[in-house]
Parts: sequence; structure tokens; C-alpha cells
Amino acid sequence: MSGSLKGIYHFYREGFRSMTLGKTLWKIILIKLIVMFAILKLFFFPDFLQSNFSTDQERADHVLEQITGPARNN
Repeated sequence: MSGSLKGIYHFYREGFRSMTLGKTLWKIILIKLIVMFAILKLFFFPDFLQSNFSTDQERADHVLEQITGPARNN
């Protein structure tokens, strides 16, 4: 079992080591992910709960209400 895992590891290690264009493409992918998750979050997704509610209990109540919907009177 460990021999097959070792073989798989060596297969991928040698594959990535011999890449030329692939390394550049992986760098582009990582840069795009950093841009999407770090920079866009800072500018376009403000912390709604932190800015609109002062306590953790208020935040929890708001999230619970949004998930379950408002209570209905029967």
C-alpha cells in the first residue's frame, strides 16, 4: 500500500518538476485566487454583521432568522 502511494507521489513530483509552461500557468492560477479571495473581499464584501450589530447575540439572532425565516403565527 505504501509503495503505491510512494509511486503516485514520485509520479506527480517528477511531472511538476519537468513542467515548463505548467509552472507559469500554476503561478497565474495562484495569483488569480489571491486576487479573488483577498482583494475583492476587502473592497466588495464588507463585514455586514460586524458593522450592523454590536453583540454576538444580536449577530446570532439575525443569522438564525435569515436561515430559518421569520416566525409565523398560526
